[in-house]
Amino acid sequence: MRILSVHSDLIKYRATKKTPAAEEILVRKDEMQDCVVLFCSVEQMDEKNPDYVVLSATRNIMQRLAWLKVNRVMVFPYAHLTSTLSSPKTALAVLTGLADRLKGNGVEVRRAPFGWYKEFEIKSKGHPLADLSMTICPYEGCECDFNCPYCNNPIRTADLPVCLPGSNGPSGRGKILPGTAGDKQ
Repeated sequence: MRILSVHSDLIKYRATKKTPAAEEILVRKDEMQDCVVLFCSVEQMDEKNPDYVVLSATRNIMQRLAWLKVNRVMVFPYAHLTSTLSSPKTALAVLTGLADRLKGNGVEVRRAPFGWYKEFEIKSKGHPLADLSMTICPYEGCECDFNCPYCNNPIRTADLPVCLPGSNGPSGRGKILPGTAGDKQ
């Protein structure tokens, strides 16, 4: 999970158009003052352990809120922080789980709708700790075999499909071998 956290005087949004993955909503626009906006992208590798991702993100966010002495957040789905998005079902579950856990910790939480194009205005406080990016890893505390050379995320070999060059695997550049993590049989 990728999060861009912005300590803000104000965030306003208006949902403008549904995507095919849009959740049903009753409120099309909202705003929050004196809060931390959490622009969130749920990643494909988060599907390995979504409950842990929610727990770890909550811990990280609670620590940040304590530093800033803030008790209000806007969870804002923002697919543009990663090129490896999770399924919409997992993303919505993680984002609602995060909102629920934060509420359970006494934080006032609002959540912008998932799967909608939104226009928004934000006014950042502009101090040295106002903006922070976070990467929440589903493998935290586990032994990983290596880091991805592209995105630097930790990877366990058992979670990768094994591909042969020159055939039609997931990337079009390899074939998944039977009996490996990528074999769906």
